Amino acid sequence: MSALKNRLLAVCFGAGVDSTAMLIALRLAGIQPHVITFADVVAEKPETMVHLDRIAAILADWGWPPIIVCRKVPFASTGYEDLYGNCIANGTLPSLAFGMKSSIKWKQKPQDQALKGSRSGPNAAPPHPIWIEAQQTGQRIVKLIGYDCGRADMRRSRNLPAADADFDYAYPLQILGWSREDCVAVITEVLGPDFVPIKSACYFCPASKIWELFWLAAYHPDLLERALCLERNALTGKHSRFDEIEFGASWEDLVRNADRFPSSNTTVGLGRNFSWNQWARVNGVVDDGFRVRRDADSRARFLASASAGCGAGHGADGAERHAERQEVQVRGGLRAGRPG
Repeated sequence: MSALKNRLLAVCFGAGVDSTAMLIALRLAGIQPHVITFADVVAEKPETMVHLDRIAAILADWGWPPIIVCRKVPFASTGYEDLYGNCIANGTLPSLAFGMKSSIKWKQKPQDQALKGSRSGPNAAPPHPIWIEAQQTGQRIVKLIGYDCGRADMRRSRNLPAADADFDYAYPLQILGWSREDCVAVITEVLGPDFVPIKSACYFCPASKIWELFWLAAYHPDLLERALCLERNALTGKHSRFDEIEFGASWEDLVRNADRFPSSNTTVGLGRNFSWNQWARVNGVVDDGFRVRRDADSRARFLASASAGCGAGHGADGAERHAERQEVQVRGGLRAGRPG
């Protein structure tokens, strides 16, 4: 960590466990970043936005710079304002559902523009003082990314360049050797168990695990319904590659009547190889009209399934209690205003 001292530091904050632990790690090392950015795709779960505000308050107490909330603003001619609208308007799924990445357009570029500025367009803005200083002094800005020492994050960091034309990159958690469990532990110790956040991801993220879908059904049935609508719009719309000739039935027929989709290289839903709509039907999450069940018995079943599937590293005390605590925070009106 000592190598980061006296460098121009830009933290990419994702409002999840790893990036929260990264802020604490910097604080414990006596290293204060010059700028902290958060990419808002207008699709995070409410609990994540509550956590963002709470961390912003802590940073203010530390005397650190405020979190700059970055958002891609599309041209008015596109007819949409955010990632969900983009998918609906174009009749498609997020790029991740096709094995690609969607973070550059909606997350990385807005954060880059917050630093470098943009001369024209809906995202026009002057450069941040850190960028001006870097240009005037010839220093390189180091972007700090919250990748831990887990297998997946180690693989991600190995596949990324150490630098590009504009920035150097560093991974403080990997420098310290922290696993995700270590991150949960340090957040609990320094800030308290209530500050261990849920996973930061879009509510229609194709990487969602089954237990997370049950959790979404229990706590945010309206968001799950929006995700199911997005999937149905894409798989039955004008760009659908799904036809009866290849699969023997339409996507809609398979969702309603088949136990599973046939093996195929074609993406069949938000889960890539499974449809969220079919999962919801087979598991009794939705009624015949594909509305998420909201009765007390169904919600209890969803919570039990979420807790059973939630492994270590997703909160201090399991999915159910953690989510209930977050729900109290949301209802308590902690989101009085957003930083940035």
